[in-house]
Amino acid sequence: MTVVVQSPATTPPPPPRVRRSRWLTVTVALLGGLGLLLFAVPLASLLLRVPWADTASQLTSPQALDALRVSLLCSVCATVLCLVLGLPVAWILTRTRMPGRSVLRAITTLPVVLPPVVGGVALLLAFGREGVLGRFLDEAFGIRLAFSTSGVILAETFVAMPFLVLTVCGALQSADRQLEEAARTLGASPWTVFRRVTLPQIRPSLLSGAVLCWARALGEFGATITFAGNLPGTTQTLPLAVYVALEQSPEAAVVLSLLLLAVSLSILIGLRKQWAAGL
Repeated sequence: MTVVVQSPATTPPPPPRVRRSRWLTVTVALLGGLGLLLFAVPLASLLLRVPWADTASQLTSPQALDALRVSLLCSVCATVLCLVLGLPVAWILTRTRMPGRSVLRAITTLPVVLPPVVGGVALLLAFGREGVLGRFLDEAFGIRLAFSTSGVILAETFVAMPFLVLTVCGALQSADRQLEEAARTLGASPWTVFRRVTLPQIRPSLLSGAVLCWARALGEFGATITFAGNLPGTTQTLPLAVYVALEQSPEAAVVLSLLLLAVSLSILIGLRKQWAAGL
């Protein structure tokens, strides 16, 4: 009688493709977790260091109120300038056949990647008292933009307007041109076509671009301090007040940083639908 001894069943090793997939998943999870921590840890540290008991007194101090007033005034005025100037620029870049449009597009979007301090130096050389245009404005009209509230508005417009131009350019390129042609065929004037057909199509993007401009202007630092200075009550915005408070009163700097963080987070949450749509 022959006895057959069976060896215990063994699980075959996973194929090489499955092992590579597991290593890829682990690697992506680790790197992604480190990336998320890079964002989460500084923000959490800021929240942990907030002196909640003194928050109200810090926000209502004369220095904070002056900085908030200057920030709101200048950022709103800069946003209005971005709308008035940026919409025609976007139209020229998308709806005309002007030669050199690629160069113009690069110039108008350059402040997005240009270091803000460099932008401030460029503005100072152009609109300062000894600048190319600044000397003429001073001698002819008595207008001095550098180190003034108007200089803050100009600096914020310079760094914020590209966001509006890029957003509106994308909307104009994706707008239905057939509706515009149909309106022209029916005898509508160019202004009527723009107001009744084009503008309703790009209005969501125009609103999103305006909000982005306002947020960028509100947080501007480098170009402002270089071109307009840091004069309390005149050119000192909230970011500049945070910079000064870091040396004099770190608790006030944390509170003002929390205020800017709350504003930025509110904007991102309010525009989440636009981000999902690809704006």
